[in-house]
Amino acid sequence: MPHPQMKVRAVIFDLDETLIEEEASNDASALAAGEIARVRYGVDSAALLTALRKRSRELFLAGPMIDYCRDIGISTREALWGTFSGDDSSLAQLREWMPTYRLQSWMGALSELGIDDRVLAAELVEFFAADRSRRHVVFAESEQVLHDLKKNFGLALLTNGAPDIQGTKIDGSNLAGFFGTIIISGDHGFGKPDSRIFQLALKRLKVAAHEAVMIGDSLNRDIAGARAAGLRTIWINRYNRTLSSSHPIPDLELTNLRDLPTILTAAD
Repeated sequence: MPHPQMKVRAVIFDLDETLIEEEASNDASALAAGEIARVRYGVDSAALLTALRKRSRELFLAGPMIDYCRDIGISTREALWGTFSGDDSSLAQLREWMPTYRLQSWMGALSELGIDDRVLAAELVEFFAADRSRRHVVFAESEQVLHDLKKNFGLALLTNGAPDIQGTKIDGSNLAGFFGTIIISGDHGFGKPDSRIFQLALKRLKVAAHEAVMIGDSLNRDIAGARAAGLRTIWINRYNRTLSSSHPIPDLELTNLRDLPTILTAAD
């Protein structure tokens, strides 16, 4: 971290893969759905998961809403379960496309395993969406760390994504009460790494950029975006990814959140 005389007054957290599990939850729900296909046709659930990843990504990248999804941070598999409620015209377009996207994703995945069953695909669409919307896994240390930090710092949650999806995750994680402000990119039409979203967080926290630290797992969205906005940064690298010369350099790298209270109190 920078010089300890630079007082830290606020800590801004990312949500997915920083405070809660995202990809592991997606996989668990897809594997649970795959059990239906295994019982019906004897297919391997893990193979179906791999096929689903491939087909859903292809359709998502070729779909009509890819630019909007990139701007506010909606992922391939979030599109497989979110309701995308809201009055925004882009959300309305996304809602209209979702049934086609989801059915084609599951039908394509089944097809790769030699199964042509539209009825089963529709069943898996519904099962995955329902199961994933209920599955919220908080990293073991998240709650205690937030509890400790709240004593000394203003806390904000800054997350990319559609309001209903991120809201469901926040509600399901029971972490909302730790934060003085919660900002979801889909409510504003822009998200990380856009400097405007960081400026909004700073304004709500009533601190200057040099008084805040951004905690997140995404080098491009969290670290690069926060650095460009003048914030200090801590990269949460839970999966031992390697920094390359093309990546933004965080002020500090951690494998989990456990030491944050000690580190930030020392920097205060």
